[in-house]
Amino acid sequence: MELYEIRNGLEKDHLQITEFETSLKIADKQREVLRLTDVSMQEDFWNDPQKAKKTLDEMNAMKKIVDQYEDLKHSLENLWETYELVKEEDDSDLKELLDEDYLSFSQAYEAFEKETLLAGPYDRLNAILEIHPGAGGTESQDWANMLFRMYTRYAEKKGYQVEVLDYLDGEEAGIKSVTILVKGYNAYGHLKAERGVHRLVRISPFDANKRRHTSFASVDVMPEFNEDIDIEIRSEDLRIDTYRASGAGGQHINKTDSAVRLTHLPTGIVVSCQSQRSQIQNREQAMIMLKSKLYSEALRQQQEKLDEIRGEQKEIAWGSQIRSYVFHPYALVKDVRSGYETGNPQAVMDGDLDALIYAYLKSTVN
Repeated sequence: MELYEIRNGLEKDHLQITEFETSLKIADKQREVLRLTDVSMQEDFWNDPQKAKKTLDEMNAMKKIVDQYEDLKHSLENLWETYELVKEEDDSDLKELLDEDYLSFSQAYEAFEKETLLAGPYDRLNAILEIHPGAGGTESQDWANMLFRMYTRYAEKKGYQVEVLDYLDGEEAGIKSVTILVKGYNAYGHLKAERGVHRLVRISPFDANKRRHTSFASVDVMPEFNEDIDIEIRSEDLRIDTYRASGAGGQHINKTDSAVRLTHLPTGIVVSCQSQRSQIQNREQAMIMLKSKLYSEALRQQQEKLDEIRGEQKEIAWGSQIRSYVFHPYALVKDVRSGYETGNPQAVMDGDLDALIYAYLKSTVN
């Protein structure tokens, strides 16, 4: 790189680092890390292991952000010093060192920026992801199954665990619905970007005349809340149905009526679980799913009221088309929210979603 390019980059990076200090409340986090460290040193800290683990996770997450920020700030100061030396001495070896250090800094900065995009209150939680095909029968059910495979591959690439909570086969091909639990740190923070309607354009493998078809499927994503939230669900507000589990592969099929479907009568929200072997376990998991849905819906309604007060006219995410996947007459995947696009739909279907996800997350803060 030319020296003037590095200088311009350093000036821009300095402004960004200064902005991070304010927006991420670094000073507040430093004080909180010290407080939680003192708490963790108390004799009775491990009396409640679950609470202790939650405290340590919270402390480590904040400490990671603070440490990364401090490392970047220190690296930037060193880069400025090296830049000034190169400018004065015109040393080729020193210039090569500056280029290498600036490249390393840029990579570390990019990684840190991604971390800051996942700083929401629920981003660290596991994610419950549901896929439902739109109208169109076999075409849309096959598309829903393709999305199911895509998210499974994505989870594998991120090192997340996937548990199928509910699965309903399609009539001829594909699926009528699927609900999965994606377990891993920041699973919800990443997958929340996938909530909305996904559109596919392709030559149909089910059409003997090889015509082009458009299919739709909706994806809903919510954090898996557990003991962290306090939602009262009255027994008289619930309808509980049991049925025989069925799904993709023998591991999901039981010979008893172990699957559980819960209907929350006041809201009409329905959840199902068939992943566990016993009816009691499926009911417990279904209750977690129902609480998560009710809490997420309450948050969504609260946000809508705030937007209405502010006079904001926003399209409701439930029904909005967020992304198009075109296989024919050309190859393109485009996120309509961020404008990000790629000409390699096969890679996307194989789980390469990070670029699309981070482009969307960045668009929400710009």
